[in-house]
Amino acid sequence: MKAVVVNGPFDYSIRGVEKPAPAEGWALIRVLTAAFCATDLEVLNGGIKAKFPLTPGHEWCGVVEGVNGAGGEWIGKTVVASNDVCCLTCPACRSGLWRNCPQFGEIGFAYDGAYAEYMAAPVYALRELPPGVSHIQAAMMEPLGVALGTFDKVNAKMGDTLFIIGAGSIGLNMLAAAKAAGLRRVTVAERSGGRLEIAKAMGADFTLASSQCDLADEIRKIYPSGPDIIIECTGSEDCIGLALSAAPKSGRIALAGYGRGKNINVHIDDLHIKNLVVSGAGNNWNVVDRAVALAADGIISTERLCTHVFRLDDFDKAVKLAAERPRGFVKAVFDMAK
Repeated sequence: MKAVVVNGPFDYSIRGVEKPAPAEGWALIRVLTAAFCATDLEVLNGGIKAKFPLTPGHEWCGVVEGVNGAGGEWIGKTVVASNDVCCLTCPACRSGLWRNCPQFGEIGFAYDGAYAEYMAAPVYALRELPPGVSHIQAAMMEPLGVALGTFDKVNAKMGDTLFIIGAGSIGLNMLAAAKAAGLRRVTVAERSGGRLEIAKAMGADFTLASSQCDLADEIRKIYPSGPDIIIECTGSEDCIGLALSAAPKSGRIALAGYGRGKNINVHIDDLHIKNLVVSGAGNNWNVVDRAVALAADGIISTERLCTHVFRLDDFDKAVKLAAERPRGFVKAVFDMAK
C-alpha cells in the first residue's frame, strides 16, 4: 500500500509499505479521508517527539475492513475514532482520563496514522459515522473535539463572553463550538486578517486583525469589563501575554496553542493579583462522541474549514500550504479516492 513515512526530522517520503497487521483488539481500516494538522508539521521537522519511522495522521475517517479478535460487527462500517491508545485498566483509564494512562500513546505520533491507504486503530476507540455526515467533516472531528474539551476546562456557560486569539483550525473550531453553546460577544483575532472572512461567515460577532489596529484598545471597547473567557490558540509568547493582560479579575484562560517547546516570559503578577484561572488545553479525551453527535444533528458544521482537497500523492503541497499559511487557507484534507 501507499503511505507517507517519516524516518526522522526533515526526512519523509511517499512509498509502498506493507498493509498493517492489526494487533489483537485492533481493526484494519481503509482510510477515506485524512486532514493535515499544523502539529504534523512539527512531527516532520522534529518539533514534536514521535516514534520514528512513522506514518503521521491523526484526523481521519475510514471503513473497517477487518478485526483481530472480538468486534466483527464493525466490519464494513464507516468510522471515526479517538486516537488515544491506553491500557483501559489503570485508575486513570477507569476514570475516563485516558491520556493520563502511564501507557498512553497516540495514533499519528506513537502509532502509525492515517496518511496511508490503510491504518489500524483499537476497536474500543471506534465510533460509527452517522448518515448525513460527510467524509470531509468526519476527518475534522478531532479538532472539533479539541474545542469541546477546551470549553469543558474553562467551565464555559451560555451567556459568557469570549475572546479567541488565533484564526487557524483550532481557533475557528473554538468559534463554531462557542456559537453552538450560546456564548456571546465572540471575537476572533489574528495578525494578518487572512482568515477573518471565514470567521465572519461562521458567526463571529467581532473580528480583529492585530496588524491593522491597536488590539488592546479594541478589546477594551468590545469588553469594557474584560472578556469572561480568553482562549489562546497560537502558542506564541506575545499572544499569551496579551491573554494574561486582557483578562479581568478572576478571568478564565485556556492555552490551546502548541508552544513548540519554547520557554516564555510571563508577567506573573497578571495571574497572581487578578486571581486568573489558566488551564492547559492540549489534551482532550472522551469528546469524540459529542463531536459526532453535534455534527450528526447539524448543530455544528466545520466543513468549510477544509479549504483544499488533495490526493495523498500531493502531500508536499499540503505541507507547503500549512507552513506558509497563505490568505484564506485553513486546512487541507486528503481524499484517498482522488
